[in-house]
Amino acid sequence: MNPSSPPTRSSLFVVMLCFLTIAVDGYDLIVYGATIPRLLEEPGWNLSPASAGMIGSWTLAGLMVGLLGAGPLSDRIGRRKLMMAGVLWFSLGSLLCAIAHSPQALGIARFVTGIGLGGVVPSSVALTIEYAPRSRRQLYSAIALTGYPVGGVLCALLAIATLQSQGWRLLYGYGALYVLILPVMWFFLPESVSYLLDRGRTDEARTLAARYAIDLDEVARDEEEHRRTRVAAAGARGYRLLTSPEFRSALLLFALVCFCGQLVVYGLNAWLPQLMRKSGYALGSSLQFLLVMQCGAVLGNLTGSWLADRLGPKRVLVPFFLIGAVSLLVLSQKPDYVWLTLAVFGAGLGSIGSVTLGYGYIGAYFPASCRGSAIGAAQGIGRIGSILGPMIGGWVLGSNLDHHWNFYAFAIPAVIAAVVVTLIPRAAPCEVEYVQAKST
Repeated sequence: MNPSSPPTRSSLFVVMLCFLTIAVDGYDLIVYGATIPRLLEEPGWNLSPASAGMIGSWTLAGLMVGLLGAGPLSDRIGRRKLMMAGVLWFSLGSLLCAIAHSPQALGIARFVTGIGLGGVVPSSVALTIEYAPRSRRQLYSAIALTGYPVGGVLCALLAIATLQSQGWRLLYGYGALYVLILPVMWFFLPESVSYLLDRGRTDEARTLAARYAIDLDEVARDEEEHRRTRVAAAGARGYRLLTSPEFRSALLLFALVCFCGQLVVYGLNAWLPQLMRKSGYALGSSLQFLLVMQCGAVLGNLTGSWLADRLGPKRVLVPFFLIGAVSLLVLSQKPDYVWLTLAVFGAGLGSIGSVTLGYGYIGAYFPASCRGSAIGAAQGIGRIGSILGPMIGGWVLGSNLDHHWNFYAFAIPAVIAAVVVTLIPRAAPCEVEYVQAKST
């Protein structure tokens, strides 16, 4: 970086733009679960719980398609373009949901929306990490990923205020308004410095480094080290580098953690309001539990990232997943209102909070030349869990199984995720950086 060119913007500015972008994923996470009670009552649709779960899974199938394609595109065309395309696609998909005239049309619209969302999180996490100071990568990633539960909180609040009086279509219409942030992204969202260097666009990288107080020499050294890695992997980048012996096992373990975490997150968010209604709570109070869970996710994300920068992400993720599992076991016992609220809060902390921390762990673990692909691949494979989550919840809810299994079905994968995290190799770039930051 040229010392004569003082920085004109903080890297936190990039983080906040990524925060706004990731919020669309959080909004979409909650909107379907919040509207299921009304969709089940929609005149002429005759939706069963199993059919509603299938529509929820179509969204996640679209997400899986988008994620698997978005990761390599992010590494090929850059983070900035893909993030803007994802926001535009999401807004159009939300509009289609708002005007859907049948369950089949809603399912197709949800699938289309999911494809657009696939481009949002991998690029946002990668860009955040690439603009973050080394000793604060987990914290900056967590701040950006807090957009995920904050978007969910916004949706829950809107649902509480409008769902009973205005119906379900308005909530999807609000999602379509997200297109209004595109002009802000067009003028102010920068491209990744690491990506520009990797593509030989050194002058552009130097300009951005000066603007955001990034040590360009340090980034260049990292890129040189990553090039040596690619030479060992036959010049690979993206998916080819990910599937090389150096990263293959770690990628599979991260994907399994994402699978378990997404199964819990999407299953709970799709069915928690209906589970609470089945337990005797009114629609309004059931939506309040959804809001409490998002608040738990926000706290878990921020406190967990603060701990991860000091202790390492593995030492934080394991207990967080276990907190989620224990909270679900408490919910299965129908406790009194105070313990019920605490358990819902803990479920949010241990499910959504854990998943978002895992995104930061993945982003810091892999080099810039395959970072977007790594996040997209792990999430894309993990989205199989998010597809199964609403389906499992609908099947359990519609079966004759004891009500405890409504929560056991999600507590078990949370425990499995905690175990798998312990198996991720320790010789990871993010943990080396953590040790170096701690020693300085």
